[in-house]
Amino acid sequence: MSDPARNGIDAERENIIEVHGLRNVFGEQIIHEGLDLEVRRGEILGVVGGSGTGKSVLMRSIIGLQEPAEGDVSVFGTPIRRANEAQFQAIRKRWGILFQGAALFSTLTVAENVQVPLREFYPRLSDRLLDEIAAYKIVMAGLPADAGPKYPAELSGGMKKRAGISRALALDPELLFLDEPTAGLDPIGASAFDQLILDLRERLGLTVFLITHDLDTLYAICDRVAVLADRKVVAVGTIPELLALDHEWIQEYFRGPRGRAAEEAVEAEEARQDAAMHDGGGNG
Repeated sequence: MSDPARNGIDAERENIIEVHGLRNVFGEQIIHEGLDLEVRRGEILGVVGGSGTGKSVLMRSIIGLQEPAEGDVSVFGTPIRRANEAQFQAIRKRWGILFQGAALFSTLTVAENVQVPLREFYPRLSDRLLDEIAAYKIVMAGLPADAGPKYPAELSGGMKKRAGISRALALDPELLFLDEPTAGLDPIGASAFDQLILDLRERLGLTVFLITHDLDTLYAICDRVAVLADRKVVAVGTIPELLALDHEWIQEYFRGPRGRAAEEAVEAEEARQDAAMHDGGGNG
């Protein structure tokens, strides 16, 4: 597929992911009913919802790990449910995934974890080239170069997340799926991870599908937020657009104590940056 940004087409209008009429059922429990969602090229889309709304189930439906009862899912214009094996594998090469908790293989080193998708899709790569690619991805994710030979048990929680990002970036994806990437991190570590995602999006032109409950993350890096409630996506928009809606869960979530604190933190940071730019201009 050609890159619309390179061809002068409005990239914001192109949908990388399209979900229509999704229905997910477990036994007698209906998780999703008539769920619709579109993710635009180049955006960081946050996905939020209360417990049991099926945020991870939605992601698994998109990437083909969950077979929905009804509905259509397309990624890069390819219908996932109707794709043959070759088509599905071609799509898989274009996305990277950070599962909740990083989901690293405990018996493999960080470098070996990064090499897993490379060995699957490019089995003829030499060990030397695999080592070079893994080392590059490890540093790209903000880990020290000496993290490669370490095992997951030797890493801190934040380092495990970055190791997971290294593996997710192994195939140079265009699309990144992140499931609760800052869960379990302290505020400083979470903020640093948010900045890493912003930097990677800028440098690599990524589209990011981000499941999170972290209000700081939503305010700091998400272009739009999709809200799951009532078995579907009830709203998608910027946070100011969502705050204008008369929906009980949205109001409680974003206007609660944590929501107000996150909003105030963003406003304070914007004021600090404005002051720094003003001072810099005055000194110039």
